[in-house]
Amino acid sequence: MKNILTALEYLKKTEPRFGTLVDEFGEPDFEPQDNYFKALVRSIIYQQLSGKSAFAIYSRYLQLFNSTEFPSPKQVIAIPDSHYTSIGLSRQKTCYIKEIAQAFSTKEIVPENIPKLKDDEIRKQFIKIKGIGPWTIDMFLMFALNRPDILPVNDLGIQKGFKLFFRLNELPDEKFMVEKAKKWKPFRTIACWYLWNLVDDNFQW
Repeated sequence: MKNILTALEYLKKTEPRFGTLVDEFGEPDFEPQDNYFKALVRSIIYQQLSGKSAFAIYSRYLQLFNSTEFPSPKQVIAIPDSHYTSIGLSRQKTCYIKEIAQAFSTKEIVPENIPKLKDDEIRKQFIKIKGIGPWTIDMFLMFALNRPDILPVNDLGIQKGFKLFFRLNELPDEKFMVEKAKKWKPFRTIACWYLWNLVDDNFQW
């Protein structure tokens, strides 16, 4: 992601507590991804699971294809559903993954066009695909495309991060998060990276 140093200076000026987090966790390690199908499938597998459980299922998923390359949409469609459920994927996630594969296979999603689209254009296109919701789109924008100003209000980790950062007694609602994050624009993605680390590290102020 470009302008990381600019983003850090901006966040530290608008919210001095970010300076403490930058000192603690260093610079964010965003790396753009070019396999958009892989990024979406991985998000589906990982959603609502612990990192350890998701990694185990994801590893078994890759082993189904006996290849060092990530499977193509057509390969994913060709595998029987029973193979996916046998490695721990739910029927619902299996359905979602195949719906995404179908969207790529039929060119409903054209990978070459994605980098040219604005955030809202990607949201409108992706939300039409069964299984792709706001959370998945936010994760895609942040970690596949490295878009700098995404605020995933539906993410539990971010909600917990806001609670710790603002010393709240309970998880905040969407209105609170949107309002408080206004001054972090246009670098809300970077701010959220620190909120996740704040939660994962159980950092004490």
